[in-house]
Amino acid sequence: MSAQLTFDELGTPLRDTTFVVFDLETTGGSAAEDSVTEIGAVKVRGGVVLGEFATLVDPEQGIPPQVVQLTGITQAMVTGAPRLGSVLPAFLEFAAGAVLVAHNSGFDVGFMKAACERHGYRWPKPSVVCTVRLARRVLSRDEAPSCRLSNLAALFGARTPTHRALADARATVDVLHALLERVGNLGVHSLEELLAYLPEVTPEQRRKRSLAAHLPSAPGVYLFRGPSEEVLYVGTASDLRRRVRQYFTASEGRRRLREMVALAVRVDGVECAHSLEAEVRELRLLRAHRPAYNRRSKNPHHAWWLVLTDEAYPRLSVVRRPRDGALGPFRTQHAATAAADALLDAVPLRACKLKIPAHNQRASPCALAELGRCRAPCAGRQSVEEYSPAVAALRDLVTGRSADPLRVLASQVDQLSGAHRFEEAAVRRDRLAGLVRAVDRAQRLSALAQLSQLVAARPDQRGGWEFSVIRYGRLASAGVARRGVRPMPVVDTLVAAAETVMPAAGPLRGAPPEETGVLLRWLTQPGTRLVYTDEPWASPAYSAATWSDWAERAASARPEEDRWH
Repeated sequence: MSAQLTFDELGTPLRDTTFVVFDLETTGGSAAEDSVTEIGAVKVRGGVVLGEFATLVDPEQGIPPQVVQLTGITQAMVTGAPRLGSVLPAFLEFAAGAVLVAHNSGFDVGFMKAACERHGYRWPKPSVVCTVRLARRVLSRDEAPSCRLSNLAALFGARTPTHRALADARATVDVLHALLERVGNLGVHSLEELLAYLPEVTPEQRRKRSLAAHLPSAPGVYLFRGPSEEVLYVGTASDLRRRVRQYFTASEGRRRLREMVALAVRVDGVECAHSLEAEVRELRLLRAHRPAYNRRSKNPHHAWWLVLTDEAYPRLSVVRRPRDGALGPFRTQHAATAAADALLDAVPLRACKLKIPAHNQRASPCALAELGRCRAPCAGRQSVEEYSPAVAALRDLVTGRSADPLRVLASQVDQLSGAHRFEEAAVRRDRLAGLVRAVDRAQRLSALAQLSQLVAARPDQRGGWEFSVIRYGRLASAGVARRGVRPMPVVDTLVAAAETVMPAAGPLRGAPPEETGVLLRWLTQPGTRLVYTDEPWASPAYSAATWSDWAERAASARPEEDRWH
């Protein structure tokens, strides 16, 4: 028999728990290949509806006829709707701090996780309640032979689901409340008890909850350790004790993490000043330990870069190790190659991999030369001096001294569109939009990594301030000034105690790209304030940021031919 939870472990009463019940309509069943067409969500607490969220979503792909027949969502309905990349931040804000609820949650949560990864957002790792699992736990087979939403809605007299996102979310709210009444009669009155009640939690898992007893209720990083002191898993939490305890009292559907919990003999915690420090420390611990049960350890993040080769007639090369003048970082080799293709449309660099000497070129021209895409320096038709303006144009784009290549690509899009070559125009438009985003991000990361010291602050939820000291693209110190504490003496102490960072060569001065990216995202969030920098933090005069509005319009617009089809 498992031990009874202590008063502290009872946690949040269900009547005080905020739930966001959501449903998605999609073009199919694969989070990797299909897309979202509609999101509906209802926020409830104590049986009271606090708000609703509903929007159609442009899936950027065709909707199969059988899906149209099921949901009633047609291609015409989603044409002109916002794309998922612009809807996702609003949904994450709507659901922030709440427990997510979905009927067959693995499907809906899987799509949202994939969307976060695809669009560069961090999945917040909320607690999740699946009403299918809960129904199977609460109801007998005789009472509910099927746990389909329509069947449960009929059983409980709930609103009727219609295969439209908001209507189904509302029906799921009714089903959730009915199921919570049932488990309340069984003595389940808190969120932690509800999560512990779900079926995948084994007695062995519950017995290990004492491993979380020593952890503070503070933000930080936790490390699960195995029998040989090896680090099995690393994660972050805004409340270390509560988050780690969930591994032993909550339903963890992933077999990989259930296996990890079974192996764990100890959990270490590293308390952090605030969530940014925790996120950075997590990245550093992942790099240091490569824990077996973190997916990012099995597929470690290796940035890709575009560089000009060091030869008489330089060409673009996709590499792992950057040097000064490199463009990046790119998350995938495919993204780097796509940016290279866009640059070759705008800058007359050679695309071949031949080693071409400065003199005595004797190779035969390739097909690109015959098509007018290359001036054939390999055959002596172009001198080093004649080739050098293309190299200078690329370098000026990367450093922000000129945006001429972007103007060339935009002109090509206009010409193709004017000639009614809409499909080609769409390809060039999307390629240019991707290049603008890549160059903009590269320039902003590089500008941050050049700063010897920057101090920034964000207000916390209790009237105080969170501080970060950043040196050459790395977090060097972090701290807080609680409400009523004078902030500047705290800043002076943090600066004095900050880590010494020695810059290296390269566009990010040796800083890990992921860490610099996390810092940049924190600094550019609304509410962050710059306390001071040792030198100005600025973008170059002709940075790609001046094209950001164009890229946003391109992302939401379609050539006329796209609309016809």
